[in-house]
Amino acid sequence: MEARRPGVTIAATFCGALLLSCCSPPGPPPVSTALPPATTSTSGSTPPSGSATPTTPPASDWKTFTTSDGGLSFDFPSRWSVRDPAGEMPLGGEFVDVLNQAGRPMASLRTNIVTGADCTQRYPFEVFDSEPMQALAEDGAADAPVPRYVFEARGDATAPKAAPPTIAGYGITMVPEETGSTACPMFLLFLWPPSGALFGAAYNPENNTTPGDPSMPYLAKAKLYATTPEYQDIRKMITSLRPAGKDAGK
Repeated sequence: MEARRPGVTIAATFCGALLLSCCSPPGPPPVSTALPPATTSTSGSTPPSGSATPTTPPASDWKTFTTSDGGLSFDFPSRWSVRDPAGEMPLGGEFVDVLNQAGRPMASLRTNIVTGADCTQRYPFEVFDSEPMQALAEDGAADAPVPRYVFEARGDATAPKAAPPTIAGYGITMVPEETGSTACPMFLLFLWPPSGALFGAAYNPENNTTPGDPSMPYLAKAKLYATTPEYQDIRKMITSLRPAGKDAGK
């Protein structure tokens, strides 16, 4: 019997390095780097730690963004910007892109995502990073898995670039931690009224600044990216996601 699990798969959908569901509404036009950042409030967050690399160091100044429906908040580096095209989603829900100082997409937040995906095949996998996110646990759902942040990979470790089923991505999942040598496709989705939501992205060396030899296999680059200051900023941003009005706790 095929396993039925909550979530959306990005293994077959590599959409411009954004983590998008095949069953979600279509995305917006290409992001313009000339768009001004969204209205934000200053946060007193401390900079995350990260290993030294020849890239921009981790951010020390952070801001807080709250979705237009007042439901979710997250912190992000002040040198980055948030694009919030309110009202553009044909089926409703929030639709937010976070861009770095070069205008490259670092992560996307989507709500009102249809849940449900089948585990029809299993693949070699690796988890680079994982952390529980208790702030997103549903009230009154003690038996439901606690959402957790993950940066993980599926597919061929020798593949030169991303192509189904080889993919790496970071975001929030409610799927229990995998064991063994193979895993279902990535289901980076968490429950959020009225259905589900996602906050993350597919790893893309063209967007995600990665040191080292450019000829390295795609998944080796992804693993190396997990050591960079840019990734530490992304990780801190995504793990700060919480219901609006709650402290980040970080």
